[in-house]
Amino acid sequence: MARLNKIPEPARSHIANLPCPSFENTPWVSGKPLSQRRVSLISTAGLHRRGDRPFEGMSGDYRVIPGNIQARELVMSHVSTNFDRIGFQQDWNVVFPIDRLQELAAEGFIGSVADYHYSFMGATDPAEMEPSARNLALLLKGDQVDAALLVPV
Repeated sequence: MARLNKIPEPARSHIANLPCPSFENTPWVSGKPLSQRRVSLISTAGLHRRGDRPFEGMSGDYRVIPGNIQARELVMSHVSTNFDRIGFQQDWNVVFPIDRLQELAAEGFIGSVADYHYSFMGATDPAEMEPSARNLALLLKGDQVDAALLVPV
């Protein structure tokens, strides 16, 4: 994972001075408080269970990841010369923050953690993802998920 203080100049200054958008605190939709919501993770890190079919190219499909998966059972098949996997290798929460989500549930900050989570392959054309995303929305609804933490990678 790139650290800003390790990036050579002038790239470091350029990145540090990029404009950061600000957003109002008004949610797009209303709903029950976060402390009552069931939350699922959706990552674009190309994650899947060891033994599952790896991601190939930019197909737009996703893989199902059980909520009780162990770190050693999770594989990343995201392939790019521009992608550094060191962060994932050191702490899977960088791309799949399941431990943080479970801590939030234990503290009562969120209602519960979903039984299943999902991963797409990043850098895929969103149009290729749309049919899979519609299918995924039905799965989330079936699991009574009412909030998703999107983890873009």
